Amino acid sequence: MVAMSTDSLPVATSAGPAAKGSSFYTALRILPPEQREAMFEVYAFCRAVDDIADRDGPRAERLSELSRWRRDIARLYQGSDIPEAMVGLASVIRRFGLDQEDFDAIIDGMQMDAERDIRAPDWAALDLYCDRVASAVGRLSVRIFRVPSEQGRPLAHHLGRALQLTNILRDLDEDAAIGRLYLPREALAAAGIMDSEPAAAVVHPNIAQACTPLLSRAREHFAQAARTMDRCQRAVVRSPRLMASVYTTILDKIEQRGFAPPRRRVRVAKAKLLLALLRHRVL
Repeated sequence: MVAMSTDSLPVATSAGPAAKGSSFYTALRILPPEQREAMFEVYAFCRAVDDIADRDGPRAERLSELSRWRRDIARLYQGSDIPEAMVGLASVIRRFGLDQEDFDAIIDGMQMDAERDIRAPDWAALDLYCDRVASAVGRLSVRIFRVPSEQGRPLAHHLGRALQLTNILRDLDEDAAIGRLYLPREALAAAGIMDSEPAAAVVHPNIAQACTPLLSRAREHFAQAARTMDRCQRAVVRSPRLMASVYTTILDKIEQRGFAPPRRRVRVAKAKLLLALLRHRVL
């Protein structure tokens, strides 16, 4: 479950209907055309590997496909035998100086999901997962946004984790339905939840207590990201500011709704997305 995919990512560089209805597509609309198309290339890659990790089927088959993606990414950096379907991504890598290790980290995160269903990882494992599936995407993104490295890496670190933790809190029921539970074991134990079976854990009477530490960490990461963006030129952080604004609203709605089942899925109204888009276009 990569932070910038599932129902939020463009599914192709042409930004089809699913992409146009997403909050990420809204955030990308305010980018200059060259950067916008570069982001579509990166997100198409993210969506492809995320779909492999999340789909049904033999784990060995999915892991093999992810390994093939890793080899294809390596070929892009070697500059030889580039698959025709990846010529656009190869161009983006050269133009913006994207690091191979960040693509590899994203694939590593997808492997964590494909190897076994993640259930109650410890805090360290959860943080590593967030770094791979979210902050690594952020590290690629800030290069495309042309955020100076001094601010870019900490921005990717904090905003990526903030978005992913928000996704985890939003998607408790969807993840449990496919056998996954991303809430850390320490938080579950502190709440008196000893059963790591996802379907049982997410309906436990103390589930709110287990979710509170993630909510607090997400807010701290959002705050750190905001402080970092305050040190940047406004033009280069318009898109991440918009994404932070949208996801902070989602986190607020999650907290207001609470965690007691049955939980309705939290969404941001299109009107609010439009207002946020207009505000960040003129800042």
